[in-house]
Amino acid sequence: MPTRQKRFWPRTIAHADMDAFYAAVEQLDDPTLRGKPVLVGTRSNRGVVLTASYEARPYRVGSAMPMAKARRMCPDAVIVPPRFDRYQDVSRTVMGVFASFSPEVEALSLDEAFLEMTGSEQLFGKPEVIGRRLKDAVYESTGGLTVSVGVSGTKFVAKVASGYRKPNGLTVVPPDKAAAWLSPLPVRWLWGAGPKTQERLHDLGLQNIGDLADSDPKFLFEKLGKAGLHFHALAHAEDPRAVTAHRGGKSIGSEHTLDIDLSDEAEIKLNLRRSAETIGRRLRKKRYLAFGVGVKLKTSDFRLLTRQRRMKEATDVTETIYSVGVELLKAFGHRGPFRLIGMAAYDLVSIEDRAQFDLFSGSARQRQLEAAIDNLYERYGACIVHRGNDRAAPSRARLAASLDFLDDDSGD
Repeated sequence: MPTRQKRFWPRTIAHADMDAFYAAVEQLDDPTLRGKPVLVGTRSNRGVVLTASYEARPYRVGSAMPMAKARRMCPDAVIVPPRFDRYQDVSRTVMGVFASFSPEVEALSLDEAFLEMTGSEQLFGKPEVIGRRLKDAVYESTGGLTVSVGVSGTKFVAKVASGYRKPNGLTVVPPDKAAAWLSPLPVRWLWGAGPKTQERLHDLGLQNIGDLADSDPKFLFEKLGKAGLHFHALAHAEDPRAVTAHRGGKSIGSEHTLDIDLSDEAEIKLNLRRSAETIGRRLRKKRYLAFGVGVKLKTSDFRLLTRQRRMKEATDVTETIYSVGVELLKAFGHRGPFRLIGMAAYDLVSIEDRAQFDLFSGSARQRQLEAAIDNLYERYGACIVHRGNDRAAPSRARLAASLDFLDDDSGD
């Protein structure tokens, strides 16, 4: 009955997450890979796994694992280099399907999004039917890719639900039953609880989400600060965040897993410049401007270090991106050695949205220079273009293997 549906579903939110996206696209395009363990990433032992197909998961191989370790654990795996242009093409198809179900689609990455479905029951049916129709539409539009879907009354529960029965799963959690459904799940399901936070929660005797729900908020605040209150609210299935169609979290990035660990500042800066050039070129090609710049470093003992800064003006100028990256590098206060160096531009906006207000950085002369460099790159390739500072840098830094990404996400 409509009144009953409205009472128990004040909001209807779906979270859709493609299954092992990069690997699934490779298996879709190459039938000989189907049924085989596939690892998407570079063959270099210094590289990392971007996505592992579900055939590789029984070997405990997963995203972000060093490729050398993955090959030892799954010696029969087929290693496929990433094809980001192809993944972006498929992503556009998938996002088009999502948009046909809701005008409010919040894309989190190439293969993952929230859909605001409140009030859509008359068009698509009950939440279970919405989820099934969404899955069928993605499968048909992509020619065989599967998506896992979670539907509930909040973003948090919908996201947990989408991962609950992967791959090719559908889980619907009525809002009035969400807290009870979450209760037995391990704390690793909490949004924002990384490995260190999970360890801290375990030390406090909190093993599952229900333990957090039953805890005194004052105790959680004392031990975990504001994060404790955040987790307490999530444990009660409380999450007021709305689905935002134009999400500022989209990012374009470039990172390099190095053939040798680097400590020399000039070599590190050269890799930052390479990343900045790639990011700037891709921003200009896609007609995006970025408000934020981030730097990512991984030490030789696999510790991940990140810093980011939001700028007053959006930019697509390589020199601006690089300059912010150098400033962030200084802020780390860490001399390495580093095995991975990368940068990302985030909080992207369309250049058309800003041009009418002239709210972006970079002079006309800078933009003409960048356009000329882009043209040389397109015509002759990266080897023909060298900026002045590059020639003074040690050549061994050029051994770094590049990994460029849009909305970097492994796609589980």
